[in-house]
Amino acid sequence: MEGTGLARDYYGILGVRRDASAEEIKRAYRKKARELHPDVNPDPEAQQQFKEVSAVYEVLSDPRKRQVVDLGGDPLSSGSSSGGMGGGDPFTGFGLGDIMDAFFGTAAGTRGPRSRVQAGADALIKLPLTLEECAGGVHRELAVETAVLCGRCEGSGSTAGTGTSTCETCSGRGEIQTVQRSFLGQVVSSRPCPTCRGFGEVIVEPCQQCGGDGRVRARRTVSVRIPAGVADGMRIRLGGQGEVGPGGGPAGDLYVEVEELPHESFRRDGADLHCVVKVPMTTAALGAVLPLATLDGTEELRLEAGSQSGTVLRLTGGGMPRLRSTGRTDGRGDLYVHLDVQTPTKLDVRQTELLRQLAELRGEEQPVLAANDRAGGLFSRLRDSLGGR
Repeated sequence: MEGTGLARDYYGILGVRRDASAEEIKRAYRKKARELHPDVNPDPEAQQQFKEVSAVYEVLSDPRKRQVVDLGGDPLSSGSSSGGMGGGDPFTGFGLGDIMDAFFGTAAGTRGPRSRVQAGADALIKLPLTLEECAGGVHRELAVETAVLCGRCEGSGSTAGTGTSTCETCSGRGEIQTVQRSFLGQVVSSRPCPTCRGFGEVIVEPCQQCGGDGRVRARRTVSVRIPAGVADGMRIRLGGQGEVGPGGGPAGDLYVEVEELPHESFRRDGADLHCVVKVPMTTAALGAVLPLATLDGTEELRLEAGSQSGTVLRLTGGGMPRLRSTGRTDGRGDLYVHLDVQTPTKLDVRQTELLRQLAELRGEEQPVLAANDRAGGLFSRLRDSLGGR
């Protein structure tokens, strides 16, 4: 604007209205600063614009300087000797907090001391259960080892009769600051105070039992009720039974994770169960009523005469209880019995003769080639498994 007699368009440079609020001006500056910062845009012209935008924001963020702009003045041009930017370093007097606020939305060095009392972490314990226990539900007393409240200092971390004092290193701020020079001017960085670890205070005489932590590790017993129908990987939450926090802070939760053990007879599929029953050839041919051991006791399994290997029989309600989100059961799954018809491999002379006579009576001395059926029979299933047409 030099040589034109016109004042710099402060609002136009940031792209805001003249009646923009302080928050709108700050948001506009953040956006411009992100686009023009030298670390993002190395173009020399962008660097010059970044300096100008920063200087303009410094003016408009100061109520007194903004009033001068609104009256037609140009605070940056007074005494200028370097392109109308006020001369010298445009960031002189421009706080690091404004730069940090532009990029991160928060000023540096404003964290302050942190509380010594903090929430505890959650804990996890695995509980192996048999399929029968998963089906019926169990009540267990579990031994767990977690951090518990220190009984001597009751979480304060201090020896009885003592307390805390303000940290002399950080004067109670919980952090220390270092100042360095950079192209932005003075850069202030903060880090937790190494003396008080960011608390702003130190324990005068730490508790001898917990060492000032306010908690100790101990083994204890908790009671848990596992509802019927749980499955492998499900977790039961025990609120407030986890790790006590530092400084005697509130305890986290304890999660009991079910680890379902494999069963020798049943395979689980959700609430349904599957099993395989081996049936002699003669029994499958003649039909029978067989005793079948289930989770609820012995049930009768009825085989029709001529049952084939691979046949699946369904026992309604013979599966696992269905577990709802409320922890209550809602009906039961089914039990699917897969038949495996066994062909005898060792026959004595008498048995061999009888089978030959049966084969003659049925006309089964020679095998018969199966027709190319398309109704879903054995040949069709074989064709599908081989990918044929």
